Amino acid sequence: MHANQLRTLPTIKRRELVDSLSEAEARALLYDWAFWARPEQLPPPGDWRLWLIIAGRGNGKTRCGAETTRMFVEAGKYGRVALIGPTAGDARDIMVEGPSGLLAVSPPWFRPDYEPSKHRLTWPNGAVGAVFSADEPDRLRGPQHDFLWADEPRSWRTPSAWDNALLGLRLGRDPRAVATTTPSRTALIRRLLATPGAAITRGTTYDNRDNLAAAFFEHIVSQYEGTALGRQELYGDLIERVEGALWHMQMIEAGRTQHPLPDPPPPSGGGKRAEPGVAGKRVGGGESIQRIVVAIDPAVSAEATSSETGIIVAGLDERGEGVVLADLSLRASPARWAARAIAAYDEWGADRIIVEANQGGDMVEHTLRAIDDRVSVRAVHATRGKLTRAEPVAALYEKGRVHHAGLFPELEDQMCSWVPGDPSPDRLDAMVWALTDLMLSPRRAVEVVESPFYG
Repeated sequence: MHANQLRTLPTIKRRELVDSLSEAEARALLYDWAFWARPEQLPPPGDWRLWLIIAGRGNGKTRCGAETTRMFVEAGKYGRVALIGPTAGDARDIMVEGPSGLLAVSPPWFRPDYEPSKHRLTWPNGAVGAVFSADEPDRLRGPQHDFLWADEPRSWRTPSAWDNALLGLRLGRDPRAVATTTPSRTALIRRLLATPGAAITRGTTYDNRDNLAAAFFEHIVSQYEGTALGRQELYGDLIERVEGALWHMQMIEAGRTQHPLPDPPPPSGGGKRAEPGVAGKRVGGGESIQRIVVAIDPAVSAEATSSETGIIVAGLDERGEGVVLADLSLRASPARWAARAIAAYDEWGADRIIVEANQGGDMVEHTLRAIDDRVSVRAVHATRGKLTRAEPVAALYEKGRVHHAGLFPELEDQMCSWVPGDPSPDRLDAMVWALTDLMLSPRRAVEVVESPFYG
């Protein structure tokens, strides 16, 4: 019997069945994934090497990845497991320690011993799981494994981590990989979808509605219904190109730098402003960055249903071409997003912070200066429509004059999904403000001369 069948029985009959179980049987049933899972959440039949689970937000992908890993290990099928998240924090907080992670889904009698300092899990039967970050692809060069679980490869900033992981998937007679992700138009996701012989499972947010808060659907999901972004984030559709959108993924990929910019240097001691930051560093072997701005598109409130505050770091290189360096957007109170923007200003050695004045510009500038009164802030006023502001920036992308130093899935999804006439999203707005200031402002020539990065 399956959980769905049990639900259809009359209440009295359900109670009789539950009461007939011994305590040991009831505990075992609680952790029996085959009993609780939806049919599409169980490993597909066949001789697949990659199982790609690509579905909308809240579909239960993480739970599926964790349960599948636990099920295979508990059955003794695999003994050397690689667990790879977009970052070290994601792998720890979502795949291992999260509410749907490996520790949460494991029964008390088969709970792995987790050693965070060693990035390692050890199960009672001797199987070992190694935790990796896709941000450190070289760590995957040496280790060998017979099973891997890759979470959210859409957000991996270094796709070479996937190649290194596959080259290490060489132990045993039946090595396999499971990848769980929300769709995105990144090159890596397209590669995974095109993998010969891959088993692909698709799903929507609504498939898991019984396990999600009603308020999530009432206040958040409803905002995305009927939009291109909703088709992707809720229904799990991979939309290659949205009719009427100013950007498309091929345009962004054509200008993407081969290697991301190195991490920005930490501020100098005592929280002081860093020396000229990353100015002069080269991006992907190309030209050096000469000028940097942090652009903010502030949210009007900090409620759970509010928009995010867009925070984009961008630079101008020696050739006068733009480079998107970081997407630090978040949903937070004014004090928190202002602190993040000022930290970026310090860490990247930026020339100034650009803030949109239409959304309480005086308040935004006051919030920034209340935290640090030495920051250089310039308020910009949206006197023209969003289409008029966005079109010249999209033209720069089309001409190959803007590059992304790494992968920015959320920003790129907004760029490729936004159609003029729809409300423009936060990250996109911040990016437009940054590149407008760097590349299209009539004052730019004067400002560049005055910049301390231009001796």
